Amino acid sequence: MTTLTPATGHGAGLAPSDWLMRHSRDLAAARRVLDLACGGGRHARWLAAQGHAVTALDRDAEALASLQGIATECIEADIEAGPWPLAGRSFDLVVVTNYLWRPLFPAVVASVAPGGRLIWETFALGQEQHGRPSRPDFLLRPGELLTLAGPELRVGAYEDGLVVGSPEHPEAGATRRVQRIVLDRVGADGVPPVLRL
Repeated sequence: MTTLTPATGHGAGLAPSDWLMRHSRDLAAARRVLDLACGGGRHARWLAAQGHAVTALDRDAEALASLQGIATECIEADIEAGPWPLAGRSFDLVVVTNYLWRPLFPAVVASVAPGGRLIWETFALGQEQHGRPSRPDFLLRPGELLTLAGPELRVGAYEDGLVVGSPEHPEAGATRRVQRIVLDRVGADGVPPVLRL
């Protein structure tokens, strides 16, 4: 089992994920970013501050209201009960954290533009020993995020293990069990991502 590096930040529940920060710092300026199931928008805020055009998507209208003027676009949608609201659209970076709805795997993967990146981090089996969530439906099976990889999506980084002492998730307790992955989509020319400076 791997012990993962905890996130750091300015306050409980507000700090962006260290995984996201570590694997998005190399994005060229002004990229199109999707923060899926963005909640209170800690990642949307950080990415917008980096100069990216952020689309924030969540079903919580109140949470989205707090992102007006920060995110380029706010979309209120229940993506578990309704249609995928981004059909035909693609993004240079797609971010998913603390969210899992397996029927959306194909739509999320399809929303990564050629040369783009998918960063996903959420709870994994074993989390039930440390706090919420504890239902298996909301916990990744061993290696499950790796199944999203293929000829067009290459693994840039992957971790599966415990995050100890995480100030970004006080609701989950001091220890969390997570999986996190970075997947890079090859460009139209078959070349790995060109997002880097």
